[in-house]
Amino acid sequence: MSQEASHQGSKFARAALAGALVLLLSACASQIDAGVAHGEDVPGFWWGLWHGFIFPWAWIGSLFDSDIAVYAVPNEGGWYDFGFFLGITVLGGGSFFGSKKAKD
Repeated sequence: MSQEASHQGSKFARAALAGALVLLLSACASQIDAGVAHGEDVPGFWWGLWHGFIFPWAWIGSLFDSDIAVYAVPNEGGWYDFGFFLGITVLGGGSFFGSKKAKD
């Protein structure tokens, strides 16, 4: 087996292990039923997207003011969480900075 093929196999094994670890940890995640609500005034996807986008500033503000929260509870559950995740990763620059390749 060539060194390059061995390196590719090692890279795949690490990625598979990381994926398995993420799946294992996500199996432990749950949401308290009291944190999920439905109605017109309950934050949903779009509020989750906004809250994810402003997360860095809200987090800094929460260090100085106990009335500032970085995550709305109660919310609509999965859709709010999805919007929050997209707001942090896509709009917040998380995926942009992670996609940069290291220069050789």
